[in-house]
Amino acid sequence: MIKWEHSVFALPFALCGAMLAANGLPAIHQLAWIIVAMVAARSAAMAFNRLADTSMDAANPRTRTRALPAKELTPHFVVVSCAIFVIAASQLNRLALLLSPMALAVVLLYSYTKRFTRWSHLVLGLALGIAPAAAWIAVRGTLDPRILLLAAAVTFWVGGFDVLYSCQDYDFDRRAGLHSVPRYCGIARALWIARLFHLLMLLFLVALVFAFGLGKLAVAGIVVVSLLLLYEHSLVSAEDLSRLNAAFFTMNGVISVLFFFFIAGDLLLRQR
Repeated sequence: MIKWEHSVFALPFALCGAMLAANGLPAIHQLAWIIVAMVAARSAAMAFNRLADTSMDAANPRTRTRALPAKELTPHFVVVSCAIFVIAASQLNRLALLLSPMALAVVLLYSYTKRFTRWSHLVLGLALGIAPAAAWIAVRGTLDPRILLLAAAVTFWVGGFDVLYSCQDYDFDRRAGLHSVPRYCGIARALWIARLFHLLMLLFLVALVFAFGLGKLAVAGIVVVSLLLLYEHSLVSAEDLSRLNAAFFTMNGVISVLFFFFIAGDLLLRQR
């Protein structure tokens, strides 16, 4: 009920961070524990979000069938997922373990930001955006500022998508007193803000290519991501949000997976 498949959102970008850190394929045990940590953190975050938003989800017609309102998910799942995440971090290196509570704080506390700031979309973006930097730390045991370019790209990618998706809750957010970009700016302006966020994502990806000296395959990956984002934005307008559905949601997972394959291919070809 917390949608395990949603781990695909940030996992490919985390794997990009790991491969950039290793300049190719990391060790098998590093990859395995990174994947465990990513799935555990994402599952903990989504379950905690259900817990924190129980009353709001139950009142919102769009979300009232979610797990906790329907009494199908127990809070203990959050504790177990967090414990698995910390164990995975401990198997990577000391810095990963020391930073694991901070990472959990970011991914869990996001759930409360909509109560006091319209920019909760970017906090959600940050919760997923730290994945590439975390993966770099998992492989190297240190942090290179260059990987923050990918972290920033993911932050604005997710933030832009969340602005789009929250347009569906415009009326409910106003009634419930919740904060969001659509509530304060209106749906039409919110769509333009989402486009700006995604433009910033692309600029950060271009900067990433230059920072790491990546090749033509990585550039092709950015072109593909650009085209998919253009198509995604063409599906919605201020007058018609009907295509903000599960297929639209899934498309963002496709974007992250395709980008990973292009980056991975570029790095592996450079080793030959």
